[in-house]
Amino acid sequence: MEISDAITRALTEVGPRLKRLRIQRGVTLSTLSEATGISKSTLSRLESGQRRPSLELLLPISQAHQVPLDELVGAPEVGDPRIRLSSKHVAGKTVIPLTRQPGPLQTFKVIIPPALSTPELCTHEGYEWFFVLAGKARLILADHDIVLGPGEAAEFDTRLPHWFGSTGEGPVELLSLFGRQGERMHVRAKPVPAAKEATA
Repeated sequence: MEISDAITRALTEVGPRLKRLRIQRGVTLSTLSEATGISKSTLSRLESGQRRPSLELLLPISQAHQVPLDELVGAPEVGDPRIRLSSKHVAGKTVIPLTRQPGPLQTFKVIIPPALSTPELCTHEGYEWFFVLAGKARLILADHDIVLGPGEAAEFDTRLPHWFGSTGEGPVELLSLFGRQGERMHVRAKPVPAAKEATA
């Protein structure tokens, strides 16, 4: 199998990179040879491109210079793994979509300011589940008026008159899952066996 052009270019750039690094650090070939156990002639041929770089050669040099191996070979930077989330402002709330693809269930982080504490009940198709991350949330669901703190969750049919917001004491952060009607959260857990009654 032929080596790709990109790999060939990377290998040809290793020698000049090694020489540049050594000179920048003021290290002689003799000193580097003593530190790595690699002969001066091999190091010289490696820097001039006459010797093909290998792990057996690059690892000791990497350790001697105390630089990562990928810096010696000029490995491409790994892409930023962070997901760039864009927030939206909906009815005074900051809503951050966490679900990256369409589907029956959508997940959001919701931040509710203290000012949103006046109930305005509504109804619509769907089913909602939310988990309080921080602050205190007030939920009005039909005839129920509930305050939930961090670590508490609620699940309800949105066809019932409902509203949730801040208690007015401070902002609330929620993790919200919403699904169209019929799409409920299904929590799978093994049932806890009932304790056997002691026999006389």
